[in-house]
Amino acid sequence: MSAKDIANKALEQGKGVVRLAPNWVPRSFCVPGRRIKLHPDDYYAMGGERGGIDERWFSSTTPADNGPLTSKDEGLSFIVFEDGGKVEKVRLLDAVAELKGEIIGERLWKEHKRWPMYSKFFDNKGALPHHIHHRDNHAALTGQLGKPEAYYFPPQANNYGGDFPYTFFGLQPGVTKEQVRKALADFEKGDNKITNLSAAYRLEVGTGWDVPPGVLHAPGSLCTYEPQKASDVFAMYESVPHHQVVPKELLWKDTPEDKMGDVDHLLAVIDWDLNVDPDFAKNRFMRPRPVRPIGEMEAEGYIENWICYKSTAFSAKELTVLPGKTVTIKDSGCYGFITMQGHGTLGVWDIETPSMIRYGQLTHDEYFVSEKAAKEGVKIMNPSKSDPIVMLKHLGPGNPDLVIE
Repeated sequence: MSAKDIANKALEQGKGVVRLAPNWVPRSFCVPGRRIKLHPDDYYAMGGERGGIDERWFSSTTPADNGPLTSKDEGLSFIVFEDGGKVEKVRLLDAVAELKGEIIGERLWKEHKRWPMYSKFFDNKGALPHHIHHRDNHAALTGQLGKPEAYYFPPQANNYGGDFPYTFFGLQPGVTKEQVRKALADFEKGDNKITNLSAAYRLEVGTGWDVPPGVLHAPGSLCTYEPQKASDVFAMYESVPHHQVVPKELLWKDTPEDKMGDVDHLLAVIDWDLNVDPDFAKNRFMRPRPVRPIGEMEAEGYIENWICYKSTAFSAKELTVLPGKTVTIKDSGCYGFITMQGHGTLGVWDIETPSMIRYGQLTHDEYFVSEKAAKEGVKIMNPSKSDPIVMLKHLGPGNPDLVIE
């Protein structure tokens, strides 16, 4: 069958909701935190040279940019169509290109001609190096898009906090550009100590942060749900985090050829005002925000919170369906979701939360809901007497249901 045939049949089979296959991504500079349910034998399933698998990407039409060893379709989500024991797959990227507004809605298709965000689990044992994602104007120099992102630390994935559950964000007020320039120039001399110029914040399970492009950040070791714009653009500005040497190639990653070696270009990538904002925590920290009054939702059998709500490029919700309840949930736009807890049904699908997944195994915990199905409402039934169904929902830009304060 062609990609269009598989996509059409999958959308028809799921009544507007399609099943997605797990999408594992390794990072050579990371040590897995082992909290994303991959089998213990499989965290290095792609080979030691590729590094450990410490990310699972959701609803992704964005290829992973992992250098010359990147495997075919790495980072791309696949729709699963299973009929009579036979399994067919099609990339979500191709399904969107074929089905257009039928799956993501006419508004997003007309504005973006693609699904313009994705989410992931970031699951590292230690903290990442202080790094940056470029703004659109700098990313465009290498033919890419800038990348805003956001973090939420789900309780179900954080029974332990890893080695360093603190994140460095931005730069301390009063830090000068010359100080940062010197740290960047000293990258190859050893530890450039750029986090001496930053501030670390203790991470709190069940909360999150908004991280616009151009903001330096060294994500801590909590397992993180991370919705973001559809891009994998970045550069590492810290040379020795936690005794691990960062290759100089990553300092110059996504730098145009004519700017290679130009430290002033690296400095220009930084959004200075955002980084030295004295109210950084006040402006970027996010506690869950109820979608409706909690009492009203509980009376109907569910609780839904906005968990990422400060960006125009994407948003995210946490939906809890209470034990023994059946609810119908409506959204104004399409979305992907990952099931974090519980089991039950959503529309025609059985949904469940696996405790362990083998590399290459198919699951029933991740789906993508078309705009039409989202607007009509998805019926979710929780048969458990004690266990709630909890899912994280990643939504596209300009969500009509979200008011950004």
